[in-house]
Parts: sequence; C-alpha cells; structure tokens
Amino acid sequence: MIEDRYASAVEAMLFACGDAVPLDDLADALGTDKRTARKIVAGLAELYELEQRGIRIVMLDDACQMCTNANYFEYIEALGKAPKQKSLSPAVLETLAIIAYRQPATKADIENIRGVDANHAVNRLVEYGLVSEVGRADAPGRPVLFGTSEEFLRFFGLSSLKELPGLPEFETQAEGEARTESVIQSTGGDELQADFFAQEPDTQPETDGEA
Repeated sequence: MIEDRYASAVEAMLFACGDAVPLDDLADALGTDKRTARKIVAGLAELYELEQRGIRIVMLDDACQMCTNANYFEYIEALGKAPKQKSLSPAVLETLAIIAYRQPATKADIENIRGVDANHAVNRLVEYGLVSEVGRADAPGRPVLFGTSEEFLRFFGLSSLKELPGLPEFETQAEGEARTESVIQSTGGDELQADFFAQEPDTQPETDGEA
C-alpha cells in the first residue's frame, strides 16, 4: 500500500512539474532514499509502457520527466496543440554529433574537424536547447565550451550519454565524418526529427552547405 501511495505521489509531482525532476528531489519529497525513488519511477515507466498509455516517463541521467507518448503525436497534432517544429540540416546534425562525442568542445574544436565556420550551426543548436555553454577553456581568449543538454537526451531518446554508440579511439577525419552519419542514422535522428521538428528548410547559407 505504501509503494502504491509513493507511486501515485511521484506521478502527481511529475505531472505538476512538467520539466525534468532530479531523483534526489523526488526522494527528499517522499522522505525516502534515491534508490527507492529510482525503483518507483522505473516501475511507473514500465507500467505506462506495458499499458501503452498516452504518457510515458523518461529517464534523463539522474532526473526523470513525464512526456507524451510519441505514438499518439498525430492526435495531438490534429488537436492543434502540437509544439512548433523545426528541422535540423545535415550540417547542424553533424556539428551536434561532434559536440556529443568531443564535449566539452569549443567552436574552434568543431571547425578543426569540419573545416568550416561553426558559428551558425552552434548558434542553432543553442537556440533549440540541444547544447549549452558548460564553461570556459583554459586557453587564450577563454573560449566558450559547449556540451549537450537534457533536451539532447530527449531528442534522441537516450537516458544518458553512455547510451551513445561507441566510437574507436583513433580514426581519420574522413572516417569520422562517415561515422557521424552512421551515428545519426543509428540513433533514429531522421525519425525523431519528425516527432520534434516540422520540416522547415534551413535558409542560412554557408560554405559547406551549412555550418
């Protein structure tokens, strides 16, 4: 009975908060430990999945969030309540993959790998909340360091960065570019964009099609 009450309490808190809630905060609110909180969340997530409910609970590192089930997106869209969606060009997705695997990374790091200016691509990713500033590099000018965000995990359906496909320790630039495309495909990037972004052309010109 206590477990059922805890599960209902977690359900209520996640619904009320909307955004991701750290497991530590849930544990404090329940008056229990983090391990128990994680177990309750996992049980709820499994129940929602089993019953194919219209909502689901996703884990984002050491936090969790209540989200709509992507299987019913068409009904939300028909209701006229679907969030405005935008597309990410291949160049921006490539930049995102570089940041995900090299983070924390500066714009100079990205430009050294891609060979083109990274300003537009990084700015677009920051605008969408997929990456954020995580510090400053100990280098001349103290350039900004960028890393992926919780929104990045949601976008690609990951619970943590540990779920990213592995990369070999050493590879040529050409091999890295080919693997970047493979990573995008293996994580379902194209399908996930349909869930989160409408297909809108990226009109910003740049030397590599886009940077």
